[in-house]
Amino acid sequence: MIRNALMRFMYGRYGQDQLNLFLLVSYLVLYCIFLFTRFVPLYWVSLALLAWTLFRLLSRNAPRRRAENAKFLKLIGPLLRWFHLRRTIYRDKEHCYFKCPHCGQQLRVPRGKGKITVTCRSCGASFEEKS
Repeated sequence: MIRNALMRFMYGRYGQDQLNLFLLVSYLVLYCIFLFTRFVPLYWVSLALLAWTLFRLLSRNAPRRRAENAKFLKLIGPLLRWFHLRRTIYRDKEHCYFKCPHCGQQLRVPRGKGKITVTCRSCGASFEEKS
C-alpha cells in the first residue's frame, strides 16, 4: 500500500542519477565534518546541497536534469577513468602498463619479459620498454 503510494508520487519525476549521488555523498561528508568541528557555515552548505539534491530528485523537468547530469559526467569523466585505470593497474600483477609516447594510448604488456618492443595498437608506433 505504502509502496504504491510512493510509486504514484514519484511517477513523472526525475529520480536519482550520478550527480544526485555525488551531491548526497558531498552532503554527508560536509555534515560529518560539521559534527566534529561545529563550523556553522559547513552546516548551511551541507543543507543547501541536500535541498538541491531533493529538488533534482523530485523535479518533473527531466530533459533539464539529464542535461545537468551529462555536463557533470563530462566534467568528472576523465577523473573517473583515471581512478579506474589506477585500480586496474594495482590489481593486475601479471602485466605492466605503458602510455604510447605518440598518441597517449594505454598499452598492457606481460610482466617479467625483459626489454621488449611495444607496438601501439592505435597509431602503430613502436618503442622499447622494460617489462
